[in-house]
Amino acid sequence: MAEKDKFKYRVEIQQMMFVSGETGEPSPETTGIIEEMVRGQVIEMLLQCTQLAARRGSRSISTDDLIFLIRHDKAKVSRLRTYLSWKDVRKTAKDQDPAGGGGAAEPGDLMEEAAANIGSGPAQMIKQKKTKVGLPWEVSSFFAETVPEREDDEDEDELEANQATLQRLKNADERTRGMTKDEYVHWSECRQASFTFRKGKRFKEWAGFGNVTEAKPNDDIVDILGFLTFEIVQTLTEEALKVKEQEDAVQKEQSMRNSKKRKREEFLFHAQEGRTPIEARHVVEAFRRLQTPKPKSRAMRNYSGGVMKTRLSLV
Repeated sequence: MAEKDKFKYRVEIQQMMFVSGETGEPSPETTGIIEEMVRGQVIEMLLQCTQLAARRGSRSISTDDLIFLIRHDKAKVSRLRTYLSWKDVRKTAKDQDPAGGGGAAEPGDLMEEAAANIGSGPAQMIKQKKTKVGLPWEVSSFFAETVPEREDDEDEDELEANQATLQRLKNADERTRGMTKDEYVHWSECRQASFTFRKGKRFKEWAGFGNVTEAKPNDDIVDILGFLTFEIVQTLTEEALKVKEQEDAVQKEQSMRNSKKRKREEFLFHAQEGRTPIEARHVVEAFRRLQTPKPKSRAMRNYSGGVMKTRLSLV
């Protein structure tokens, strides 16, 4: 009973993993370890945001503090800004027409709504909306007046974000290409899985807001964390699938070396073999790879070896 109460998001994590490419049904152990990793990431973000707020002389964390933590991931920042823009558009539409307006945009819906318009006319509208979500550390914020953007003007960050989003759309298209109508409806429902949507109170208790930070989070903070937790599960699942694929390739190569008969059987009956889901060890290895210090970090330590305590890296 205690183990059941410990993990609160198994269904949501299964849905997020399915959208991210996991076709099997992961075990409770796998979803449990992912939930623990996501919770650790949320706590780390809140701790770092609290430190940033203290440097500003404030006890309350802001949305800029959260975005600042992922500022080096240009594609993720761009997706988050687009998400916030669509959230504002939907909120405005709901205020103007309560019967026809929608609720807050979900991370899964963002991929289809924002990225599907890249390179088309509506993309210009999206770009104009995104300019409203300014960041205080950008050079443009240092000046009272800004240079008007040209319609065909795209910076490197925009191009990088578009490429990453288009790649995700391509992956989603490949995953859904052979689905039936009912399977695609289920996949679409899974895309709306969230840690926070209509679960704000449970999420705050799960993340330990009262213990990690004294500040009472506003709705924007919770929505951004909901977006980032979706991204974390997606990144972990995609990396774990790569780990499993490499492991399967090694095992297959060993089997082929051991027996030519085994090789012939795999060729004949490969289509009938079911795909097994990723396991907890694959997730652990994926998290380890995502936590591995980058070459730049090792260079700052003069490529020294040995055990060194480092801060938890954000996925």
